[in-house]
Amino acid sequence: MKRLALLAAAAAMPLAACTSNGMMGMNDGQMPAGTPMSDMTPTEAMPYVTMAGASDLYEIESSRLALQKSQNPQIREFAQMMIDHHTLTTNTVMAAARQAGMNPPAPTLMPMQRQMLDELRGMTGAAFERTYLMQQRRAHDMALTLHRTYSERGDSMELRQAANSAVPLIERHIAALRTMNM
Repeated sequence: MKRLALLAAAAAMPLAACTSNGMMGMNDGQMPAGTPMSDMTPTEAMPYVTMAGASDLYEIESSRLALQKSQNPQIREFAQMMIDHHTLTTNTVMAAARQAGMNPPAPTLMPMQRQMLDELRGMTGAAFERTYLMQQRRAHDMALTLHRTYSERGDSMELRQAANSAVPLIERHIAALRTMNM
């Protein structure tokens, strides 16, 4: 049980290490700047499931805010796609975890993700839209690293397949973000 708690804490490091400007930095002396994200992503099942669930939940919740706050049709379309696709990836990862004999916990946000949502809640108009898109870019870069790394090196074949199926969706989201103006 202690090992599982340590793994979960290690899994949270990539998200917790991001500052509000999205740059990797020091996290109470735990992680040097410039550490490759793939070196920090989990390759064990439970930390991967925890991080994937948190990532999807952030995407869904931030995109619900975008549907409430943005009048930009391009952002609204993107936000709906985020809700639909990240609901799908959550369901896929949870099903794969159960197939692998796990009892996956319900997704919960990590502290940095809660901060990001709080930041969005306090904004309106163009400032909201710029921040939403900036956060989406950072979140998707981290999600791509998470799923790609697990699909290549993860310890559960069922979860590796789920991670592999998430990669093209996330790449599609990144491509869509590149076309959107901030």
